[in-house]
Amino acid sequence: MTTSERLADWKSSGIISDEQHNSLLALVERRKFSLFVELSALLYVGVISIVGGLAWTFRDYVVDLGDVAILSILMLLLAVSFGYCFTRHVPYSNDEVESPSLVFDYVLYFGCLIFSATLGFIETRFGIFHGWDTHLLLASMVFGVLAYRFDNRFVLSLALSTLAAFVGLKLSVFDEISNDRLRILAIMYGAFLIGVGWLLYRLAIKKHFLDVYLQLGANAILLATTFGAMEGPYLDLYLLAVLVLAAVSIGLGLRHRRFAFVAYGTLYGYAAISFRTLDALRSPLGSLLYFIVTGSAVVVALVVVARKFGRDE
Repeated sequence: MTTSERLADWKSSGIISDEQHNSLLALVERRKFSLFVELSALLYVGVISIVGGLAWTFRDYVVDLGDVAILSILMLLLAVSFGYCFTRHVPYSNDEVESPSLVFDYVLYFGCLIFSATLGFIETRFGIFHGWDTHLLLASMVFGVLAYRFDNRFVLSLALSTLAAFVGLKLSVFDEISNDRLRILAIMYGAFLIGVGWLLYRLAIKKHFLDVYLQLGANAILLATTFGAMEGPYLDLYLLAVLVLAAVSIGLGLRHRRFAFVAYGTLYGYAAISFRTLDALRSPLGSLLYFIVTGSAVVVALVVVARKFGRDE
């Protein structure tokens, strides 16, 4: 039973009034401003902190606890987490599916982090994967399957980020690879994410996941071109590229009402321009005045756009 269904049941049973039902339903469906995003972020940080604390404890006390004890604890946590998710799941759908409970997403995320920690411990102690690249690829595949099965954007972000780490680790074995080639590969990876997201969107497979693919892909491309404008043999070419891409990101963000892309385009473009400007100024006072004036202008512009989006919604 989903949260919306529980609210409807409470309303029909007289536990809550019609007004209370409407207010709570609006919060559940994110139709009203609330602290949902902030609290969710804090809870996800809490989940990461718990897993990080476990990893730190196991690292420092592995000799005292022993491999069998640590593996048993990890497997128990893994079984409890995924057992909870698979026993309370809702049927799969290509459309967006509401989470069956308020804690479901956090338990799923916790289970994914424990799964990654388990693979990492096995590789550290026994080396059965013969390298961290296999561990990362396996984790990315599992996270991707779980993200689509349980309709979770955070887990999908974790899957795509882990896949990026796998690609980066595979490339690191080539010591002669240049930073410029790494930037090109980052741009290609970003374009790959955008392409995959758009294809799945066109196939009507979890269309609401498109935003995740676009955000990660856009960040990969903009970050690579921004660093290319700061160092390397093609400074002017990368500067032109990042400014064009930043303008496209801002334009599409305004058109489709996606403030995140407006912010990405503004901040990456500002970073590239600022680096080149400060490099030309070479004056502490001039640099300070530049940051005071332009930084304030950028912040004010973003605040105005954000407030406009909020009023229109």
